[in-house]
Amino acid sequence: MGNPIPPAQDPRFPQAPVWETELRLLAPHVYAFVQAGGPGKNNVSVSNAGMIEGPDYLVAVDATEGPIPAQRFISDSKKATGKSFGRMVNTHHHGDHVDGNQFFLPAEIISHPYCRTECVKAAQAQANNPNQRTFAAHEGVALGTEPRKLAVQNTTIEDNFVQYVGDTRVEWIYAGPAHTWGDLMAYLPQHKILFAGDVAFFWVAPFAQNGHISKWIETCDRILGMDVDTIVPGHGPIGGKKDLAEMADYFRVLTVEARKRYQQKMSAGAAAADIRMGRFDNWIGPERIVMDTARLYDEWNGSLIPDVNVGGIREATLEYNEAKMKAAARK
Repeated sequence: MGNPIPPAQDPRFPQAPVWETELRLLAPHVYAFVQAGGPGKNNVSVSNAGMIEGPDYLVAVDATEGPIPAQRFISDSKKATGKSFGRMVNTHHHGDHVDGNQFFLPAEIISHPYCRTECVKAAQAQANNPNQRTFAAHEGVALGTEPRKLAVQNTTIEDNFVQYVGDTRVEWIYAGPAHTWGDLMAYLPQHKILFAGDVAFFWVAPFAQNGHISKWIETCDRILGMDVDTIVPGHGPIGGKKDLAEMADYFRVLTVEARKRYQQKMSAGAAAADIRMGRFDNWIGPERIVMDTARLYDEWNGSLIPDVNVGGIREATLEYNEAKMKAAARK
């Protein structure tokens, strides 16, 4: 479908910050693994993870996107605690959160049932496609020679579930449909910490390719009513409620602007090209407005399903790029 032409940045608003890769201690026995990002960094499929230390083993929140970050996460966690991972919980099925699963085996791997169903499909596709049996070469993710075999979840959580990792109470909360129909979050009430997975994008334009944007906004509002101080997003630097409210505002602004153009019978791609998002044009990945607008259109016209509308996004991208090039030619 090609890559959309990024919108111009808005000089009236601040630029996104730069953040570095680190395993950060958030509370006793609770860590966030944050991957570097920001202007000039490799921001494609770069996801965060979490680690909770128990007396005998570690619990991971997500597995990252490939061998290099997964192995660094494992190594840094071992250095910090002297322990190995015994349990992995995937917040959702996207590759940047599950493709590292194989490196955590023999740990138990847990997810929502929808996430497992999608991972089973992905694992079958890998097995049947010789080109997917090794990781593709990608700077900071894989050398391109590592064997690839998605480790599918062997336990599922249908709804909310409470786990004690040593003295740390972990409330696994079903948050979907939001970013996907299978979103899980980890809430640690005694520390007021939330590992939000891709329900939260901070300083990074959110991906809504599998999302239900209206319900995603509702999920953000529910989180804002929780007793939370620290939020670890799926993408971006560690933040808090202010940052989550800002991300929800991205969707609120886009919803208002896209709705106007939907009612004017503009196509999704043309609408996305016509919309300026102000401060959000300075976030990482502003061209994601195309898929996000297409997803809103699917919601409004009654065609929204959990799967990605690949054809719709492809068509919107072509329309968007055509509109951008025509606008540039008129200047």
